[in-house]
Amino acid sequence: MNDLSGTFSMPAPAPLAPGVTLHDFAPIQESFAEALVKGLSQPSKAIPARFLYDEHGSRLFDRICELPEYYPTRTELSILRDRAAEIATVIGPHAALVEFGAGSSQKARLVLDALDVPVAYVPIDVSRAHLIQLAEEIAADHPGLEVAAVCADYTQPLELPEFTQRARRVGFFPGSTIGNLPREEARAFLSAWAGQLSGDGVMIVGVDLKKPIEIVLPAYDDAQGVTAAFSLNVLARANREAAADFDLASFRHHVTYDPASGQVAIHLESLRDQQASVAGRTFRFAKGELVHVEDSNKYAVEEFQALAREAGYTPEAVWIDPKGLFSVHALRVG
Repeated sequence: MNDLSGTFSMPAPAPLAPGVTLHDFAPIQESFAEALVKGLSQPSKAIPARFLYDEHGSRLFDRICELPEYYPTRTELSILRDRAAEIATVIGPHAALVEFGAGSSQKARLVLDALDVPVAYVPIDVSRAHLIQLAEEIAADHPGLEVAAVCADYTQPLELPEFTQRARRVGFFPGSTIGNLPREEARAFLSAWAGQLSGDGVMIVGVDLKKPIEIVLPAYDDAQGVTAAFSLNVLARANREAAADFDLASFRHHVTYDPASGQVAIHLESLRDQQASVAGRTFRFAKGELVHVEDSNKYAVEEFQALAREAGYTPEAVWIDPKGLFSVHALRVG
């Protein structure tokens, strides 16, 4: 995780639909084949989780979000719907909402619609086409709102745009994406953005809570096998894009959860001694060997608030659903 204190200059905005500007940092997209070879060459083999989300993987993830076992998406949405007015009160008027990772606009819209005289919406994402589409949709539905789309990797140094009015910068990091980061990286991310949000800034973060194993495991290993298909799709992608020859039937989706630490670990397990070729390199897999794909870290409320304090924030409010599954935190800089 890089320190954002040394930021890159904001590139000149490109004009788009009325009310929308694009600030394009031209983020470098890492080669899938190179990342795959590097990850499989480690003593503990791994495939970076960001490569799960090709077109087919993204469709599978959309299906995961609708599964009865997968509680995070619908639970966070229910909190944002039910507590939007309270969240807006904590944020205050004249805010610029900075969203890290411009996914579905549904969550950002719930916050924007509740805010008192919002000044701007700043979605940050590496996917230029998706970013522009989202920005133009939001601008069309919110006349007068400045929409400054930033094409960049939000974990890398960047400079946020200026607005025509003074605005309180408010970070918005939904989806428990913070849980996909190792805890030290989560702390570094929050700390770096505390400086960017400035003295009166606020961070709104969705955080999955620690809970019993019988609730967590099915969410990541559902009865229909959609999450398994999602994990295995990265091998299918490798076969298509990285000159690989993985036998998908010889691997299985493997999930563990440690209730004490709160860590979900997702791997692909080799079902037999085998080898596979990737971009001209041969890799051997022992029976039972695990290839790491993704982690998802769960927190107790007090644990996340302690981490936020270490990162330079004062916890101001937390909203939790009635079943105690998920939390949305409001953190004030300083």
